[in-house]
Amino acid sequence: MNNVAMIKANKKGKKDVINRCIFVPIGALFVAVGLEIFLVPNHIIDGGITGISIMLSVLLGLPLGIFLILLNLPFFLLGYKQIGKTFSLTTLYGIGLMSLFTSLLVPVKPLTNDLLLATVFGGILVGVGVGLVIRNGGSTDGTEILSILVNKATPFSVGEIVMFINVFILSAAGFVFGWDRAMYSLMAYFIATKTIDITIEGLDQSKSVWIISDKHREIGDALNDRLGRGVTYLNGEGAYSGDEKQVIFTVITRLEEAKLKSIVNGIDPNAFLAIGNIHDVKGGQFKKRNIH
Repeated sequence: MNNVAMIKANKKGKKDVINRCIFVPIGALFVAVGLEIFLVPNHIIDGGITGISIMLSVLLGLPLGIFLILLNLPFFLLGYKQIGKTFSLTTLYGIGLMSLFTSLLVPVKPLTNDLLLATVFGGILVGVGVGLVIRNGGSTDGTEILSILVNKATPFSVGEIVMFINVFILSAAGFVFGWDRAMYSLMAYFIATKTIDITIEGLDQSKSVWIISDKHREIGDALNDRLGRGVTYLNGEGAYSGDEKQVIFTVITRLEEAKLKSIVNGIDPNAFLAIGNIHDVKGGQFKKRNIH
C-alpha cells in the first residue's frame, strides 16, 4: 500500500470512529425513548433480547436496563470471539448506552396511553435507533449475534433465524400481557423492522439494473438522455444458445424504477430486465447527471 492509500485509509478509519462516537449514542437514545416512553409502559414489547428483557422487567419489577446488559452480555462474548473486535465493541457500546438511557428515563411519564399511537411511534423510534447503530457497525440485540453464528452452521439466512426466534418471543408476550398486547407487539416489531431498513438504506434506496436486449445501444442512450444515468455495457454469452449478448448495467434510485421500466418497454418490450436492491453505493459516477 502506497503512502496516499495509507493516508486515505487512516482518514476513513478516523471518520468511522467519529461517526460511531456520535451516532451510536443517538441511536441508543432513540431506542431508549421508544421503549421507556412508548412501548414498555403500555406492555408492548420489541423482538429479540429486548423483548425478553421487557417481560422480565415487568414481571420482576426491576429496571429494564439491568436485563438489557445481563441478557446481552453472553452474546457479546460470543461475538467478540467469533465475529470480530470492532463489531463486538461497537455493540457493547450501543447496548451499554441503551441500558443507561432506559434507566434514566424510568421516572419520565409515558407520552400516551393510546395503544395504537404507542405502537406506531415506539416502533418508529426503536427502528431509527437500531438502524443508526447497525449503520455504524454495531448491534443492539444479542439475537442478531446469535443468528450470525447459527447461520454459519445451518442453511438458514440470518433474517430467517431472527424471525424464527422472534415468533417465540412475541408469542410469549401473549401469555404474559394478553393476546391483544401480543398483536400490538407484532405491529411494533414490523414497524421497527421497516424503519430499520429505511434508516440503513435511506429513503432514496439504490437499485442495480441489468438489461439484456438486441437494442442495447438505443436503450442505453435513452437511459442516459432521459433518465440522466450513466450505463455500462458488458459482454455476455447465452449458455443455451451460445449467442453473444450485450448486457446493460446501471444504478438508479427507487423513485426512478417506474420511469426506467417505461423507457425499456417502449424500446424493446421483449428485453430481459432484472432489478435488485443495493444497500450501499460508493465511488464511480453514480451521482445523477442534470438533464434538460
